[in-house]
Amino acid sequence: MSAAVRPRLCLIEDDEIVGEALADRFELEGYACDWFRTGEEALLEMPRRHYDLVLSDIHLPDLSGEALYETLSRKMAPLPPYLFITGYGEIDQAVRLLKLGATDYITKPFDIVTLLQKIRSLTGAIAAEGAAAQLGVSPSMRQLEATLVKLGSTSGNVLITGEQGVGKERLAFALHRQRYKDGSRPFIALNCGAFAEAALQAELFGRERPGSGDLGRLRKGAFELADGGTLFLDEIGDVPPALQGRLLRAIQERMVLRMGGEKRVPVDLRIVCATQQDLKQMVERGEFREELYYYINVVRLHVPPLRERKEDILWLAQRFLDEQAAQRRTKAKPLSTRAERLMLDYPWPGNVRELKSAIERACLLGAPGALQPETLFEELPPAFDTTNETLDEHLKIFERQYIMRVLASHEGHGRITRAAATLGISRKNLWERMKRLGIPAGGEA
Repeated sequence: MSAAVRPRLCLIEDDEIVGEALADRFELEGYACDWFRTGEEALLEMPRRHYDLVLSDIHLPDLSGEALYETLSRKMAPLPPYLFITGYGEIDQAVRLLKLGATDYITKPFDIVTLLQKIRSLTGAIAAEGAAAQLGVSPSMRQLEATLVKLGSTSGNVLITGEQGVGKERLAFALHRQRYKDGSRPFIALNCGAFAEAALQAELFGRERPGSGDLGRLRKGAFELADGGTLFLDEIGDVPPALQGRLLRAIQERMVLRMGGEKRVPVDLRIVCATQQDLKQMVERGEFREELYYYINVVRLHVPPLRERKEDILWLAQRFLDEQAAQRRTKAKPLSTRAERLMLDYPWPGNVRELKSAIERACLLGAPGALQPETLFEELPPAFDTTNETLDEHLKIFERQYIMRVLASHEGHGRITRAAATLGISRKNLWERMKRLGIPAGGEA
């Protein structure tokens, strides 16, 4: 179950909105990414780690990108490929940096697809192959993957539901990649709950100042940026009622009107929305427009919480362990039997996001050897107490975990038969053990 080593990017950007958007997109594209908000932070950490590429803003809050580059050139020769983000008025400075040895620069506002193409060519790898990995090994996630294949050739609107942290954006991106496998089309994600009404309208539809011919005053919104690809609107239930009508019209007509503009702009894109709220109940309460609900809910995909798909817990944990090992260029740490038992018993209210944080914490704080439960959580769940556990109870726990791991390694048709052969028991015996231990069969024979 080991994962391939992913190219690691270093992002130096003090703008929280730009930095978070870039870091999230790089992760979705299959890259590992460390994001530093200041030059001093990057200066401290970069010499300790390996990076395949650096992307840095020229303007940083504590020191200039040029000063940072010159200092790193002395401390880390040779530097990895180094890209600068500049404004139109800073091209002279960017050209000077190229003469000093920087690789290239990209000007604001930049096209994310163009930036990704530059990164792929410089890292010498199409990291997006990693993004095509499975979503999980549980029956529910395998069913979602099968549905994505069916939807790959279509352009209908999709609504993704599920609790916070289950991986709705990753599912949306997997759907995007089913249709655009070469990665050449844009995938734009926007969290509708992160903005006030006026700001959200500008983020969705763009802004321009009438009467001005200055192109620098024109800002494209998410609809235009996603033209030709996929627009992912997260937390769609948080769109204010006054803005829902404008959003409905844009989705219906595939036309947007920028704030302050007079001309409608056509767009061709797939709309994927996500929410952790019950939109149907919101419609009944008059909080969400019924017509908008039906337009975005052409196909509905539900991502179950992690507590309902326990087969994915250890599979995901191993992926996160491999990622941590690749980042530190070390061998992946194993999980102790006690840690695995706790992870399977714990309800994971924060879902996949919480699991990933727990693994990262354990890798940072854990002692050499197998990771123990004490390093996975800041406080152990009160129910986790093995002092009164009988030998038979402990063996049942270990047996259940091992059978689930073997089943996870044999996917697709006939997995029960192949798993039984690996375990050295009959198919009937395996069925009986799974029933006794409460392991779901998942409908695979």
